[in-house]
Amino acid sequence: MLILQIIIALILIALVMIQSKASGLSSSVAGSFGLYRSRRGVEKAVFILTILSGTAFVASSLLLIS
Repeated sequence: MLILQIIIALILIALVMIQSKASGLSSSVAGSFGLYRSRRGVEKAVFILTILSGTAFVASSLLLIS
């Protein structure tokens, strides 16, 4: 179970790093002007995978405690 948690943690770290790299300077400037942009394609898939990985990490942590 501990190895599974380490693997999930590494996947979660990679997905978060991909998201932060994708945001870049242009979206932070656009965000300051209040423009709304929806996620599409790969960006949406990475976002959903990040949420699922985070949920799996929390669940594995709770299972490891008990």
